Amino acid sequence: MGKNKTGGMGTGKKVALIIVAIIFALILGGGLYAYSYIQNTMNKMDKVDISDNAQDLGITENKNGEIVNIALYGIDAAEGETGRSDSIMILTLDNVHNRIKLTSVMRDSYVDIAGHGMDKINHAYAFGGPELAIRTLNENFGLNITDFMSVNFTSMPEIIDMLGGVSIDITDEEIATGQIPGLYQSGTQLLTGDQALAYSRIRYASGNDFKRTERQRTVLNALVVKMIQQPVTSYPGLISDLAPYITTSLSNQEMLDMTTKYGALAKQGIKQNRFPQDDDANGQMIDGVYYLVFDIPTVREKMDAYIFQDQSV
Repeated sequence: MGKNKTGGMGTGKKVALIIVAIIFALILGGGLYAYSYIQNTMNKMDKVDISDNAQDLGITENKNGEIVNIALYGIDAAEGETGRSDSIMILTLDNVHNRIKLTSVMRDSYVDIAGHGMDKINHAYAFGGPELAIRTLNENFGLNITDFMSVNFTSMPEIIDMLGGVSIDITDEEIATGQIPGLYQSGTQLLTGDQALAYSRIRYASGNDFKRTERQRTVLNALVVKMIQQPVTSYPGLISDLAPYITTSLSNQEMLDMTTKYGALAKQGIKQNRFPQDDDANGQMIDGVYYLVFDIPTVREKMDAYIFQDQSV
């Protein structure tokens, strides 16, 4: 994967999960239309080069090349700025254990950022763009990430509305917060894009940031279900509509290769987790700032077991 230079990103927030739905469309529908059509569609994505040097990306361990990890970011930034990664996920394409996994990394995680010391992991993107953000994941958690995808915050409602909304099971507590516009009863509800965005951002309910990342994954699952329910012949059109919202370091050929290599896995759904887990972390105020503090080697070991060895942790 040839990369050369860090580039800037668009605005976005808490929506890396949307990328996975788009990847599913790529994987499931990529082989339906002519090669030139797919190429033209992928050309609508914003391409950004990053280094292909393992040291630059913080890769220090030899990992099984059949287990590919891609960093997914939802970026919070004004136009023309780099911004922080308010949503951080790792998409794992695993042909060894026949799995696709989605791992959330808590944005307040207190980690070592090269050149900046200990800080929140979501600041790495603001400090050095996608290259430093990837390096931070690799160095702290022993990963082998070489590529990323990100999506604009403002695109989330529009993308969901393109798919006709998503069905989400809403609790009484979530309704009581009054944070989902136009929704007044619990149970399974078809949410519009704006409602789904509001749902994923609920703050004043039990579970805090841990529960918010769970809601993000809930929206993801609903999106994947909705994507798979679409007629297969509609996938190329969906890709064409959604592609302009994506920024990525993946080349067209790399994405095309995904359609053949991981197509069968995509139909099986996604295995999900998040790190650090409840028992491994605690919130602390350090110099007046809230951080999620944990023993990095312990979490690193658990992530390795989950991502590379397919163990339950």
